[in-house]
Amino acid sequence: MTYALYALAVMGAMGAYDTLVYHELVARLPHRSTARRELQLHAARDFVYLTLFATLAWLEPHGALVLVLGALLLTEIGITLSDFIVEDKTRALAAGERSMHAIMGITYGIFLTLLVPSLAGWYHEPLGFAASEHGWLSWLLSAFAAGVALSGIRDILAAARLGRRLTRSAEG
Repeated sequence: MTYALYALAVMGAMGAYDTLVYHELVARLPHRSTARRELQLHAARDFVYLTLFATLAWLEPHGALVLVLGALLLTEIGITLSDFIVEDKTRALAAGERSMHAIMGITYGIFLTLLVPSLAGWYHEPLGFAASEHGWLSWLLSAFAAGVALSGIRDILAAARLGRRLTRSAEG
C-alpha cells in the first residue's frame, strides 16, 4: 500500500504544478470565457482527489466501501477523459502541459496497479474504515487534500463568474 501512496503523492505534486503553472500562469483559465466547462471539470476532479487524499492518508475502506472508492477511481478517469476533449476543443495546450498530462496519466495507471491488491484484500474485510497511518506520507497527502479543496473552490467560483459574464454578454 505504501508504494501506491507514493504514486498518489507524486500525482499530487504533478497536479499542483500543472494547476499553478499551466492553468493559472500560462493559460490563465479563470479569466478565459471559453474555460467555464474546463473549470467545472477541474473542480469535480479536485473533489475526487480531495476524497482520495484525505481518505487514503489515514484510513482503509473495508467491505463494500471499496466499491465506493472504486467508483471514485473510475469517475476520475471519466472526468479526465472529458477534460481532454474539452481542452482540445477550447484551447491549444502548451507542449509541457500536454506532456505533463501524459505523465500524470501513466502515474495514475501505476497508482491503480499498486492499489488494486490492497482493494481486493480490503473488500473481504467487515464493512467500515480501519485506521491506517503512514507517517510523513499521511501528512503530505493531507496537505494535498487541503490544496485540491482550495483549488476546487476556486474553480467553481471562477466557472460561476464566467457563467454570469456570458449571461450578461448574451443579454446585452
